Amino acid sequence: MRLFRLNIEVRDLDEATAFYSTLLGQEGRLQAGRRCYFTTGEVTLQVVQTAAPQLLPKALYFVVDDLASVHGRARELGCLSGDMVHGAPAAEPAVRPWGEKSFYADDPSGNPLCFVEAGTIYAG
Repeated sequence: MRLFRLNIEVRDLDEATAFYSTLLGQEGRLQAGRRCYFTTGEVTLQVVQTAAPQLLPKALYFVVDDLASVHGRARELGCLSGDMVHGAPAAEPAVRPWGEKSFYADDPSGNPLCFVEAGTIYAG
């Protein structure tokens, strides 16, 4: 068994498609049913428009090779998190207590996102 697709609900698919295309550095693939797919390794990120989106309860985690580039795109999009993580600003790339170097952001619908530098993933 393996996970192949993860669903994120948003209010405005056009806005979300532009946001994720810029942030992830790739063009989304529009699908029938007000959906857009993004390739994120072996798991497809499905962004779907709903009238009343259910936000993610916790951050969706992405591993990236170039954390600084993704952070720069997130800053340009104005989507960096205003939260704190273990006493440090979530928006700034930092090595967290568990050893991952990461930063946090929010999509236009309020879904929390985390970007982790490759090679620092904590597997537990």
